[in-house]
Amino acid sequence: MNITNKAIHSNSQVIALLGPTNTGKTYEAIEQMCSHNSGVMGFPLRLLARENYERMVKIKGRHAVALVTGEEKIIPRHARYFLCTVEAMPIEQDFEFLGVDEIQLAADPDRGHVFTDRLLRARGTRITVFLGAETMRPVLSGIIPGIEFQSKQRFSALSYSGYKKLLRLPKRTAVVAFSMDDVYDIAEQMRRQRGGTAVVLGALSPRTRNAQVEMYQSGEVDFMVATDAIGMGLNMDIHHVALAATRKFDGRKARYLRKDEMAQIAGRAGRYRRDGTFGVTGRVQELDADDVDAIENHKFEAVREICWRNAALDFSTPIALMKSLEYPSGHSMLARGRNSDDYSTLTALMKREEIMRQANNSEMVRLLWDVCQIPDFRKTMADTHENLIADIFQRLSYARLDEDWVAKQIKRLDNMNGDVDMLMTRIAHIRTWTYISYKHEWLQRHEYWQGQARDIEDRLSDALHQALLHRFVDQRASVLIRSMEEKGNNLLVGVRANGEVVVEGHLIGHLHAFRFIPDETHAKLEHKAVMSAAKRALKDEIKRRLTMILKAQPDQFQLSPEGHILWQEKQGNPLPGQPIASVSKGDNILRPVVELVESELLADQDSKAIQEHLQRWLNTHITAILEPLIKLADSEEIHPSARGIAFQVFEAMGIVPREKVQDLINDIDAEGRAALRARKVRLGPILVFVPALNKPAAVKLRALLWSLWNDKSLPVSCPPDGMVSQKLDKDEKDIDKAFYQSIGYPVYGDRAIRIDMLDRVISAVYDGADQGKFHAQHEMAEWLGCSIDDLYDVLTAMGHKKIDSKPSSVADESNQSPEPEAKAEAEPKVESGEAEPEKSDDTPEGDKVAEGEGASDDNSEAGEQKKAPEKPVLAQFWLKKGKAFEKGSKGKKPFHKGKGKGDEKGDKKKPHRGKGKNRGPKQPKIMSVGPEKKLEDSPFAILEQLKKGNDS
Repeated sequence: MNITNKAIHSNSQVIALLGPTNTGKTYEAIEQMCSHNSGVMGFPLRLLARENYERMVKIKGRHAVALVTGEEKIIPRHARYFLCTVEAMPIEQDFEFLGVDEIQLAADPDRGHVFTDRLLRARGTRITVFLGAETMRPVLSGIIPGIEFQSKQRFSALSYSGYKKLLRLPKRTAVVAFSMDDVYDIAEQMRRQRGGTAVVLGALSPRTRNAQVEMYQSGEVDFMVATDAIGMGLNMDIHHVALAATRKFDGRKARYLRKDEMAQIAGRAGRYRRDGTFGVTGRVQELDADDVDAIENHKFEAVREICWRNAALDFSTPIALMKSLEYPSGHSMLARGRNSDDYSTLTALMKREEIMRQANNSEMVRLLWDVCQIPDFRKTMADTHENLIADIFQRLSYARLDEDWVAKQIKRLDNMNGDVDMLMTRIAHIRTWTYISYKHEWLQRHEYWQGQARDIEDRLSDALHQALLHRFVDQRASVLIRSMEEKGNNLLVGVRANGEVVVEGHLIGHLHAFRFIPDETHAKLEHKAVMSAAKRALKDEIKRRLTMILKAQPDQFQLSPEGHILWQEKQGNPLPGQPIASVSKGDNILRPVVELVESELLADQDSKAIQEHLQRWLNTHITAILEPLIKLADSEEIHPSARGIAFQVFEAMGIVPREKVQDLINDIDAEGRAALRARKVRLGPILVFVPALNKPAAVKLRALLWSLWNDKSLPVSCPPDGMVSQKLDKDEKDIDKAFYQSIGYPVYGDRAIRIDMLDRVISAVYDGADQGKFHAQHEMAEWLGCSIDDLYDVLTAMGHKKIDSKPSSVADESNQSPEPEAKAEAEPKVESGEAEPEKSDDTPEGDKVAEGEGASDDNSEAGEQKKAPEKPVLAQFWLKKGKAFEKGSKGKKPFHKGKGKGDEKGDKKKPHRGKGKNRGPKQPKIMSVGPEKKLEDSPFAILEQLKKGNDS
């Protein structure tokens, strides 16, 4: 069989220029073509064809040079030089010079048969030049008799530099990966670590690729991330090539790169006389010594066979066409490659009955084959491409393509929005229609549609370049890094009033106190470069702020609920400051530890000075806010029992249940009680506490300190300032009662009650109790700021048992003690959540006299009370049983005041008072800070006697 299928020009000289990369083979071939009157040269990539087209235009002029690829045809009327992709070479036309680049691709199982066809059938009328690797020498000798070989030596040395992390790669490096995901991932890392990178992919349009290469060549970025497409003759200023992978998917399986493939990629490093280096990065640790030696010295196994497909096709029927495609070569060096896309598409369409019916003559079969050769640029699912090809064939079998249908297909691609992947997909789709538009016999207005497709592709290409730029290049970081290298410490830096840091006209971050935060408005800047620039540029500013903080007044610092220490630069500014430190658990609940916010701009000694300064401020701040509590720790000189009470109240953050210190209370004398009063400790009926700690600042600070000490998260929820009680919106079992008690808001039921109001209610309960029972009072609900039902819940939670839940509309004198009513009239009104201290066993006697006066007033005020609308009598409760109700303690109140150690007066029984209207007036209660006194000696009895004397 005649494998050439064409009469070769007998007088044509065939030369093979063989050698590694950077030997000037392509340059020499172009020079030879320029020396002839006409010429054609085929390249493996559309990008290379475009690159050399631009080069030839500069030499011969645009009118004399044509560009022919599958998707682009620029053919001036008098064009004499054609730069083409190998598939698009017009080999039927005569040219004095004919050249084919990268002929080693004849061994590629997918496209190799096209290169092989050119080796066998394409000849110039005067000279033919094949360019490629030295490994092609044996097979060229075997298939092309009389071929002349010229070996070319590399202009520069290529050496292996081993493994380097991405962060350590030298400038002018091309990182090569073999999957889109890897390219994107590496490009993202290069953006963060090195300021940005150009991206070169085989799927890019020439316009996008040229824009990316120009960005690299101009020095706007110093790195490139690419696929192995750069190994096919792209001439760029690359100093180092780093392989980020040594395996690639070849269409069927993932396999390791051959040595010659790695050499083809690595050979992009170094141009002309400048030496280059290659190495590995990423997940590739090292190359084998044998591989390194082969690449450095260009020693590779020779190619023994190349791929071939019959070019003499039979178009009589589809089946005959298929058989002719499958003819064997009959030559040992010409092997069949993998089924190409056009062959696979033809096979699929032949299974469709409607296609076979239409392909019923040689003209239709030839059309079917032409349509099957539309490239699948989209790389979509096979069915999608096959359906499009079938649709186009069926339409063309009747007439040219309907322009409305074509317009609809193209219009949906005219969208510049989307990310990198979406734009690349649209470009792949429009490339298909660009290819179709150059089939002039398929379209009525083919030139119009060429322009439409080209315009959309150009705009998509520009949008893609901008998307790549936005995603993989941080121009601010790039400018910053370049400025750092060129100007060193002489960077132009400014700090705006709002803390924005501007270096060389670019916003790089914000300065909060002495902490620099890189800007993330548009993208995350490369941390190391920015921090390095910030350290240089902000040195004086940090020194100034350090001095300001160390000299700041106490009111310029603030402790936030989140546990941050805030610094306000301007004294008197009411706005919150900037966080410069945080507090954490220390060795003592009242002495948390200051932890400085981490800053890379401060020296160690400066950080230590600020931390010590803030620790002193914090200790002073806590002492000032919790002064009444702090003073309890200094009670050495007072009565031991009083000192023990003070210590326990101090340990409990200002509040402790009375039952825990009752024995100590029983032991203290009048002097000890006075000492406790001087320290603002109140011995309440149920709780012993410090009322001065009810201030909002003290409440919030205790909440923060307690939470730190107990490893709770911050901030914590506190009742609003001044609120007397708050209903907690959670299940009772989930309420942290210890927390609320520590801040002065003990919890009863689901309500947290401020301790002074709680003490007031408790005192009223025991003051109004009789025979172990008492009535709830409306004033109690007012004091707590709650409803009557909520009051009942609180009293029940205290342990009192409700007797009658149905309030009456008329006061029942037999069930209501007159004393609480009289006492309530004398109570001050509660305003803004604050209340005056209620009487307890540490209240001075003078105060009790005043209270007694209010309790025993005449009936004039009571008369006025009767005229007002009567309030219903509230429910009655059994008083909580305590020690007073134990066996042998008949009728005693659970809170008995005035009983000192060894004092037996308190054990005397009270006289029976009877029940109902005939029981007589209720005897006033006696409250004392000393030993129990006789009834007739009490201030209340004396006041009563004085009144009776006045009446008489």
